[in-house]
Amino acid sequence: MKDDQAVQTVHPTAVVDEGAIIGDGVSVGPYAVIGPGVEIGEGSSIGPHVVIERDTRLGAECRVSPGAVLGADPQDLKYMGERTWLEIGPRTVIRECATLNRGTARSGTTSIGSDCLIMAYAHIAHDCHIGDHVILSNATNMGGHVEIDDWAIIGGLTAIHQFVRVGRHAMVGGASRIPQDVAPYTIVAGSPAGVYGVNRIGLERRGFDESEIDTLRDAYRTLFRGGIPLRRAAAELEEDPSQHVQALARFVLESERGVISTTRTRRAASDGAGPDAA
Repeated sequence: MKDDQAVQTVHPTAVVDEGAIIGDGVSVGPYAVIGPGVEIGEGSSIGPHVVIERDTRLGAECRVSPGAVLGADPQDLKYMGERTWLEIGPRTVIRECATLNRGTARSGTTSIGSDCLIMAYAHIAHDCHIGDHVILSNATNMGGHVEIDDWAIIGGLTAIHQFVRVGRHAMVGGASRIPQDVAPYTIVAGSPAGVYGVNRIGLERRGFDESEIDTLRDAYRTLFRGGIPLRRAAAELEEDPSQHVQALARFVLESERGVISTTRTRRAASDGAGPDAA
């Protein structure tokens, strides 16, 4: 334990390993279990029946809701008991019964950034890397080695294949199956998944001006509706003066799994097959 103040906020029914480091102002609820190698940043709240198994670092002012399990062994047959970590940035909220596993020898760490919202029953597998300000809605489930960049939003009941990358400011609609990468700034949804356009409303909410959004829409049309191979279109856009268009082009060119590129229309969305922008 770190100090007397931390001891006073730990419920008497909680079990806290003597090697755990508990920051100032942390509260640990009834029947929580805090294992070895755990560090909890100051001002964080650990709810009832939370299990933080081992080797997990939480930043300041995180909130973990009842029943969540953090730092469990990877669900990977290649894991041989090596010491690995789960790292969670400050002010991230983890809701009820979410499960977050540690990494494997491949990267050593599963990481979640700051100011994220991980909703109930979401699963973050081994070696996943989640950026800042990401929202994972209820029952989002991902395989290992998934990367989700800053400000992305994943709709509920979505399954993401291992090694997939979701770009920054992208939105994935609920109940989708994501077997390939999701380009930044776009909306993707469905099973099989398709791309619906630029995440205009989400970009407006995050301070993008009209000209930036229009530039991205033009780039989207070139990439996904221009009638030329995707990588060739991306290579042409890589020289665009807009940093956002450059980022979009580089994402496509660097993709190892391929980018979801089958286009869908708003009519499909009105028929219940597509998402709302956010």
